[in-house]
Amino acid sequence: MMHASESDLVSQTLRDAIALHERVRSGSVQPVVEAAAAIVRALENGGKVLLIGNGGSAADAQHVAAELVGRFERRRRALAAIALSTDTSVVTAVSNDEGYEQVFTRQIEALARDGDIVVAITTSGRSPNVLHALEAVRKRGLRSIGVTGRDGGAVARLVEIHVNVPSDSTPRVQEVHRTLLHAICDLVERAFVHPPS
Repeated sequence: MMHASESDLVSQTLRDAIALHERVRSGSVQPVVEAAAAIVRALENGGKVLLIGNGGSAADAQHVAAELVGRFERRRRALAAIALSTDTSVVTAVSNDEGYEQVFTRQIEALARDGDIVVAITTSGRSPNVLHALEAVRKRGLRSIGVTGRDGGAVARLVEIHVNVPSDSTPRVQEVHRTLLHAICDLVERAFVHPPS
């Protein structure tokens, strides 16, 4: 049986999550719309979505790739998306041989092509391997989206489209990231179920 203090903790977690969702909702959601539109353009033009992130953000990257390759809510054609944290042989080889800071950069160099778009998910906006990868993305002239927390860190200055959740709480940021990423998946999917005329 849960004690009142445990119940209070759960209730407070929900209150905090709702409050941050509301704070983001009451701000501008235009970057979310712009991110979805950029992804749609890349996919329509034969590009793919490359997603990067560490830890929980790696899980979010994989989640988005699954929603695009599979489906979010509607039947439509498969959409090209790859989370660059998923190939353990590549991740461990690059980390061992080149250093973990290069783990996404090497994959960008190997896999990215003109017309692709890179989505970087990071609660801190300061992950060195994400920053290195985004520098490589800029050099290649690829479009980029950053999904960040806190003040966006250096990622905010390196990406073309910046989706920010302004909070220092990593768990709360991750919760809102998931909601915003779902909104992006929904918008992208709608474009392929009912293509604009």
